[in-house]
Order: sequence, then structure tokens, then C-alpha cells
Amino acid sequence: MTAIYTHTTWRVKPGHEQEFIERWREWIEWSHLQGLGPSALLLRDAESPSTFISFGPWLSRDAVRNWRAEAGYHERVARLQEVLESFSPRTLEQVAEG
Repeated sequence: MTAIYTHTTWRVKPGHEQEFIERWREWIEWSHLQGLGPSALLLRDAESPSTFISFGPWLSRDAVRNWRAEAGYHERVARLQEVLESFSPRTLEQVAEG
């Protein structure tokens, strides 16, 4: 079975970074109930403090599809977008390990 991950680059409106972190945490708590693994990460770019990267493992590709199709997903993303300039989500599959 191929490991599946989601990865998103978030560009936050300056001055809204802490609010974004709080909203992201709420979104992730809900996402865990949808099949997101326990070790989701939110990373902040040390040289561009309004840029964040999130990364997390999923139970399956279907779990990611179902999560993104949920009304709750769209509601929560809309709430995040209030403090964002842009975001770029991706679904990734593991092809190698070193």
C-alpha cells in the first residue's frame, strides 16, 4: 500500500499569523476525525514568517477525497481563507524512503 500525504503551502495576510495558527488547529482537530493521521505538522518559514507549510499522513487516498468533499471541509477552508492571501493544497504519494 502506498503512503498518502497532504501538503499545503499557506500564504497568510501579514499580522494574521497567530489567528491562522489557531484556525488551522481547529481545522486539523476536525480533520483527524476524517482520516488524517495523528502526526500532522504546521511549519513556519523562518525567513518568510507569513508563509506556512502543513503536512500530514492519511489512511488512504479515498479518505483524502472524502475529506475534501465534506461540507465541513469547505466551511473550515472558508474560515481559513479569511486570513490568507493564498494557499496551494496537494495530495502526495510516497515513492521512496532513505
